Parts: sequence; C-alpha cells; structure tokens
Amino acid sequence: MIVRKAKMDDAVGIYAVEKETFSVPWSIESIFRELANEELTRYYVLEDETKSIVGYAGLWRVTDEGQITNIALCKCCRRNGYGELLLRVLMEAAWEDGCNDIFLEVRISNMPALHLYRKLGYTVLSVRKNYYSKPLEDAYVMNCRKENYRRIIR
Repeated sequence: MIVRKAKMDDAVGIYAVEKETFSVPWSIESIFRELANEELTRYYVLEDETKSIVGYAGLWRVTDEGQITNIALCKCCRRNGYGELLLRVLMEAAWEDGCNDIFLEVRISNMPALHLYRKLGYTVLSVRKNYYSKPLEDAYVMNCRKENYRRIIR
C-alpha cells in the first residue's frame, strides 16, 4: 500500500470508495471540483498493489486552519492501520502548509474513528445536533492543535 497526493485521474476511484463508505456520498462532480481546487484542498489516496484506490483523505485549508472533509477506506482495508496512515500524511501536509489547527466532524457513534482521532491529539469542542442523515445523528466537532500533535507523536 502506498499513500500519494491525489490527481484528477483519481476522481472515479475516490468516488467508488465514497459510495462504499457513506450513506450520503458526495457526487462525482463534487469530487472533481475538490480535486481541481488545489489552492484550497489537499487530497491523498491509498493505493493497493494493483494501483486501485482503496482509501482517501481530504482537507480544506483556509489561512492557518485545516478542515478535514472526509477520510474513507474500502471495507477490506479497515482495521489495518491505513486510516491512521492516511490521517497522519494529511495532517503532516497541513502542518507543512502552515495550519496550526485542524478541525473535523465525526458521528458520535463512530468509536473506531473517535479512538483514532483522540490517539492523534484531537479533542471534542462541541456537538452539532442532527448533523448527519441516513441515519440522523449528532456529530462531534473536534480539533487538533499542531503543538498537541507534535507532543503526542514524539
């Protein structure tokens, strides 16, 4: 498995992962727009040995803040550390780009994701009521400060 920066050619592979992972997936048009907006977005893909995209992670960068858009893995790749690998690559790129904080939303029932985020230094800031649909669920808004992350990974 390798992680690399996403290209426009990766949109269809990212969309396939998106459809497998989320109950309300982004459209292929949205993914193309995200990948085209290199000034604002950072996307990375996880490729298997056949060069198929089996995961991806994305972030919006605005001044000195990052907002994670999505992190998704095909079912066959979950629980093997690949989500953490993708997240670490994305976060390191954000820190190098000048971000001091990274924010994200996560379903409050997504225990594997919450465990990973806490492991990497994220803390809960607030709850967004009914943020997700299908099923309707609240989200935690979480934040990781660059200095907290650096302290944790030492």
